[in-house]
Amino acid sequence: MALIEGETGTQRSLGYVLDVDQPDGCARCWLDLTEGHMNRHHVMHGGIGGLLLDSAMGATGSLTVDAMGRAPFLTVSLTTQFHAGAGAGQRVTATGRVTGGGRSLLFIAGELVAEDGTLIATATGVFKRVPQDKLPQEPGQ
Repeated sequence: MALIEGETGTQRSLGYVLDVDQPDGCARCWLDLTEGHMNRHHVMHGGIGGLLLDSAMGATGSLTVDAMGRAPFLTVSLTTQFHAGAGAGQRVTATGRVTGGGRSLLFIAGELVAEDGTLIATATGVFKRVPQDKLPQEPGQ
């Protein structure tokens, strides 16, 4: 199982895990919800749900060109629909699935599901591969 953990500041702050080693080529992003992920109504904040979907969908795009799921893809657009809430103590998992596209743009759908099978949110997005010559350089390179 190839897991990406603690790679970015956002990932370290929120505690989500990215799984880029599924036989179906779909990346998964999961988070064990705590009180720190809740909104004032005591359900998962919608921005966190959107972030999980965006992460899983972008990594799914990356898997189309990089078996390690680390080739950068930028989110061009992301539309999210919320269907239900999720509370502290639950694990939620976002999954991305390529639905179309070409060499530089991919259309990707996503689902965010609670561990009991409840559909929390769905999303559709357009993702663009970052050309190699446009990648940011590490300091000192």
